[in-house]
Amino acid sequence: MLVGLMAPQGWKGEYDGWEAAAAWARTVDLAEHAEDLGFESLWVFDHFHTVPRPTDEITFESFSVLAALAMATHRVRIGHMVVCTGFRNPALTAKLASTLDVISGGRFELGIGAGWKEDEWRAYGYGFPPLAQRMAAFGDHLEVITAMFAPGRATYEGPHATVRGAYNVPKGLQQPRIPIIVGGNGEKVTAGYAVRYADELNFVFLEPDVIAQRIVDVRARCEREGRDPATLRFSLYESDDAIRHAGQARVDRLARMAEIGLDRIVCFPTRWSPTREAQASFAEDCRAAGLSLA
Repeated sequence: MLVGLMAPQGWKGEYDGWEAAAAWARTVDLAEHAEDLGFESLWVFDHFHTVPRPTDEITFESFSVLAALAMATHRVRIGHMVVCTGFRNPALTAKLASTLDVISGGRFELGIGAGWKEDEWRAYGYGFPPLAQRMAAFGDHLEVITAMFAPGRATYEGPHATVRGAYNVPKGLQQPRIPIIVGGNGEKVTAGYAVRYADELNFVFLEPDVIAQRIVDVRARCEREGRDPATLRFSLYESDDAIRHAGQARVDRLARMAEIGLDRIVCFPTRWSPTREAQASFAEDCRAAGLSLA
């Protein structure tokens, strides 16, 4: 099981009270440190307002952060946990992703989901469509993005998104395309989108036994729908509280996640303390759990 880290960007309050320049310097330093420690990947949230409630505190914009971290690092994979597809035209999302893949030397992965944080949607003028409508739009957006990543010009006509002969040059460096990660816990629509469009399905805050059964169910669905189950990976953004404290309980939790067949776990050990010490302690517990930081 690979291990990735969230890069601090302020969304969960880790930079409350900080000056912006100092916070940004710490984000870059921790990204470089995470790479030095051997973590496989670095991830950011795609949010505008702090959580659980919006406050007048720092939240750095996600695509800008990743472009900068791509230049500050050399090995780690980079991506979002996950893009809110409703915040951008999907063709633009594909264009941004393709450029980031070039900037990073072929290290970008497009994690994407339907979005949920109502206060951000309304404050930034997106409205807040019902869940069924957001999910339907997500499906159209995946069609557009898939077309934009494919050879040639992209054309797709859908009720929620359209492209007509759209150019996307360059398309990124990775072959056959930039990996797509569908994020969310939905057992029907979200899982179905992952089976149809994605290279990876990313769960959020689920317990090990639940994840194990979900993996079985999604693999069975792959078989029913004519996809080789081995071609779909599974990952988890782990509960922050579950890995907050160093020690045996965290070691055991990480080891259990590895046992159930996850391909990747993403954690945020610097949420409460954006320091090198917090990252180094988490790396020690990962190794104690038998995880290889590569």
